[in-house]
Amino acid sequence: MRPACNTILYGDCISLMQRLPGGSVDFILTDPPYFVRYQDRRGRTVANDDNGDWLVPAFAEMHRVLKNGGFAVSFYGWNKVDLFMDAWRKAGFRIVGHLVFHKGYASSQRFLRHTHEQAYLLAKGSASMPTRPLDDVLCWDSTGNRIHPTQKPVRPLESLVSAFSRPGELVLDPFCGSGSSLVAARQCGRDFLGMELDQRHHMAASLRVHSMSS
Repeated sequence: MRPACNTILYGDCISLMQRLPGGSVDFILTDPPYFVRYQDRRGRTVANDDNGDWLVPAFAEMHRVLKNGGFAVSFYGWNKVDLFMDAWRKAGFRIVGHLVFHKGYASSQRFLRHTHEQAYLLAKGSASMPTRPLDDVLCWDSTGNRIHPTQKPVRPLESLVSAFSRPGELVLDPFCGSGSSLVAARQCGRDFLGMELDQRHHMAASLRVHSMSS
């Protein structure tokens, strides 16, 4: 049974995903918190970024609701990669690729200038090889984080949606934030389902996807 789609649900993604039938999602594209207590210059924060209690159960639910042979792309915090890897493997995902998104600017600077974002490509079961594999380095556009403190640009997400799902299929983002992944899904002719814990971000993302602003 296919869940309701083209909407953003407000609440904890674990309990929300528990209501979905197993194998009902075609592709997952998500940018979860990184456990870094992030706060931008405007004081905006990301819910549950101060703990990792949700990590293992959330990815267990993502694996359950994803169809067999389906893919998930998850961004992650580079300095917490061991925790993410552990959660993905415990859930049953196979790690089948790594993606780098090159920025033309440095988003921060400490020991190094941070000029890229990163994500892993995960597979459930015996996923088929794509006929035209996507490059593992993609370009990144600055969003100015206008809508959300960690807002992702739509263009590279469209490349991921196009590569790992087909028109009419359902794309899930359990940590949808600004809604960029959902805008990308809709612009690629896919159905989408978002989930967001922070009420302010839920409202902003809902307004965005229904107005199709990018």
